[in-house]
Amino acid sequence: MKTILNIIKKEFLQLRQDKKLLGISFIAPIFQLLILGYAASLDVSDIPLIVCDMDHSAASRELVDHFTATGYFSVKGFIGRHEDVDHWLDDGHASIALVIPKGFQRDLGKGISTPLQLIADGTETVSAGIGFSYGSMIVSQYSQNILLESLMKRGQVRIPTRITPEVRVWYNPELKSRNFMVPGVLGLLLMVMTVILTSLAIVKEKELGTLEQLIVTPIRPFQLIIGKLAPFFIIGVIDVVLVVFVALLIFGLPVKGGILLLIFLSIIFLMTTLGLGLFTSTISHTQQQAMMTAIFFFMLPMIFFSGFVFPIENMPLILQYISYLIPLRYYFVIVRGLFLKGIGIEFLWQQAAALLVFGIIILGLSVARFRKKLG
Repeated sequence: MKTILNIIKKEFLQLRQDKKLLGISFIAPIFQLLILGYAASLDVSDIPLIVCDMDHSAASRELVDHFTATGYFSVKGFIGRHEDVDHWLDDGHASIALVIPKGFQRDLGKGISTPLQLIADGTETVSAGIGFSYGSMIVSQYSQNILLESLMKRGQVRIPTRITPEVRVWYNPELKSRNFMVPGVLGLLLMVMTVILTSLAIVKEKELGTLEQLIVTPIRPFQLIIGKLAPFFIIGVIDVVLVVFVALLIFGLPVKGGILLLIFLSIIFLMTTLGLGLFTSTISHTQQQAMMTAIFFFMLPMIFFSGFVFPIENMPLILQYISYLIPLRYYFVIVRGLFLKGIGIEFLWQQAAALLVFGIIILGLSVARFRKKLG
């Protein structure tokens, strides 16, 4: 035990001397959480709108007011010719164009069907899709209001029976995508920090030749492995606490399911990430190789198939099955359940069991390979 503690002490002394690595370990997670927490948002508002008003009437101005009053659109300018729409969309000054034809108010007064045109910049698929949905909803509501007013003036309308849905959104009432993304960022940062730091630290000792010096000492392989992994395990736990503190202080997002349970389940997840970092160190000869291997063969596939970026339900069936082999998928379910739903282990035990199996297998195989390398 004393030997392991000495190795751990040596690792922390090396970490303290390496200012860059120290900053990456504790400062980078907080900085990345703040950046991703604000930048990684799927909420769409203030969509830049260009209005091609060829009618210049009170009705056309009223329709534009309906667009701006929702807060979904921000009018960037008014033009009078259809040909000028291309210029606004081409240079990126607008994402959606509303074209109101000449005679719009006259046709409405006569009860004639009046076409409108919505043109979107398809290169921004999210803004285009949401903009079309919002725009169609606004125009439909505006049309219904005009029809109702017209019928009421003629005395041909009675107040119809209406079915009004009462919508209740649980766990994230305001539907803020930030509340969905921030817990996911915790899993992402935990994976990135432990995999990269573990692999780089061990490979760095290979490059300096200090690892070979440790091998020829009476230190047993299991003592060396524990001593090497323990500091990064501790760093991972500290990062979890730091991220939870920032999520609560900055984003107002508490861990409803209990921080102790979050730490416990994060420790299980750390078995997988530390194992991957250890395995990366066994197949890499330089720090650059370790970095590239960790990013392209482990982290990117985990990000793509875990549901952090793309919904798993939208993937082809074969890729959905592959996602079951991604440990980060299960950890995302855990952290979002603890942060947003406030559920306990009675609902998360399946994800916890899957992480435990992955951790034992990956860490076990990595330790076996590392011992073989030491031999």
